[in-house]
Amino acid sequence: MTPIDPAVWPRRAIYDFFSPMSNPFYALSFPVDVTALRQFTKKRGLSFYCAMVWMVTRAMDQVEAFRYKIRGEEIILHDHLIPSFTDLNPGSDTFHITTLEAGDSLEDFCRRAKAASRAQSEFLTQGPWPEDQLVYFTCLPWFPLTALTNERDDNPADSIPRVGWGRWEERGARTVLNLSLELNHRLLDGVHAGRFYETLCRDMGRLEALL
Repeated sequence: MTPIDPAVWPRRAIYDFFSPMSNPFYALSFPVDVTALRQFTKKRGLSFYCAMVWMVTRAMDQVEAFRYKIRGEEIILHDHLIPSFTDLNPGSDTFHITTLEAGDSLEDFCRRAKAASRAQSEFLTQGPWPEDQLVYFTCLPWFPLTALTNERDDNPADSIPRVGWGRWEERGARTVLNLSLELNHRLLDGVHAGRFYETLCRDMGRLEALL
């Protein structure tokens, strides 16, 4: 974790512009071609959901702006982010929230995530991480998703990205998934969402290197 000096922070004027707003959040959604990831996870017996959680977290880690966080009057920069994702309880329509380090391997994370989720008895995993280091994930696989908003406290300093998606759709020979992001405009602009999208798509094309 690194403190940011506001006097030399290039984003200071934009941050100050959005800071007086009581609701500086915005949401957007866009299609992602997940054909390769779906084939990859099926071939290796991995959870597509867990793989998406890992891929998105990795892509956010590579765009520095996603790691900026607001703490009181300070801005800090995390070294990496921690995925925190919903998962259904077996044989039930209730869910729990599992949180664990992403690590450097897609396959390793998928196996650890499924094991942690299966073993979890409490609703919410407690861990050593500060909450602002997390990324919140949810999945609604029962229908295609075009837009999403999440519940939140009335806190304009909330720095946690919310990520969601629904059921994938077959479009010809391709499999496409709409991805939803909710971001704080104090810290993240459209250009950063665009860099995230480019990074995610690039990583989808080099899956064998991410095991």
